[in-house]
Amino acid sequence: MAAPPVVDLPYVDERLAEDLASGLAAVEKMLRSSVESEDAFVTETSRHLIVAGGKRFRAMLVLLAAQFGDPTAPGIVPGAVVIELTHMATLYHDDVMDEAAVRRGSPSANARWNNTVAILTGDYLFAQASEILADLGAEAIRIQAQTFSRLVRGQIRETVGPAEGEDPVRHYIDVLADKTGSLIATSGHFGALLSGAPAPIVERITDACEAIGVAWQLSDDLIDVAASADESGKIPGTDLREGIPTLPVLYVRGSDDPADAYLRELLSGPVPEDRVEEALTLLRANPAMDRARAELLTWTDRAKADVAQLPDIPAKTALMALCDFVVERTG
Repeated sequence: MAAPPVVDLPYVDERLAEDLASGLAAVEKMLRSSVESEDAFVTETSRHLIVAGGKRFRAMLVLLAAQFGDPTAPGIVPGAVVIELTHMATLYHDDVMDEAAVRRGSPSANARWNNTVAILTGDYLFAQASEILADLGAEAIRIQAQTFSRLVRGQIRETVGPAEGEDPVRHYIDVLADKTGSLIATSGHFGALLSGAPAPIVERITDACEAIGVAWQLSDDLIDVAASADESGKIPGTDLREGIPTLPVLYVRGSDDPADAYLRELLSGPVPEDRVEEALTLLRANPAMDRARAELLTWTDRAKADVAQLPDIPAKTALMALCDFVVERTG
């Protein structure tokens, strides 16, 4: 089985890239075997998203963080599999809540089968992750439980929206930290912890990875507005069509500048298809984009500050490159 592609970063150390590719191949093998069931249908639904692909970004972070301890420690690959199973389980549930028809270029599980099958398959993946986790020790179990709590809390807060009087931007960032940042933080946490890295290094890697997770989502917000389909591989304005209030949109909605009145009205809900191009053109020229970029840089700078305190090994350079990549991918 070929190893999945390593995230395209300017790794300066060829051996590190080889180690990550080898580790990801081991993760892929265990990931597929971990969902095998005596019931062929359960195996089929559970492997649906696994075989659809993905960059295994979170697994890569586990392996990268493990470089600060013993990267061959026996818990590293299982820890990465736990993270990937947890992530994929949330995708099954997300697609049901979003009524999504496509995931990773293939029909979503809820579209191929139905909502009940998709929800139960997500539950099965959570259960399989828990079984693997049980062999990784009490501390890993505690970390995973706290992470799962944050994932659910973030989803609830996103669904309900900000409370009366709550700053919508602050609410949005907090949701990103829980929904996206928490599991990426745990990826780094698991890698460093299970490799036996010293406690201060574990803490710095965990904090850096959470900041990277928030930054990654903020960069997605910018890409949805600023990038062309050729550049990003995605149709620009997808969030606008669906009425998803990303950071630039929230800045416009919160503006009291009379010059923003028309755009503010246009972005008050889902943008009709025949007005998406107009909305994109106006939003690209609005100061809200610069404010969103500044917020993105705040989070990548926060990550870099933690990474800067790590030992000078190739994995440190790779993490710094990752921070730069998150910014550069926005163009």
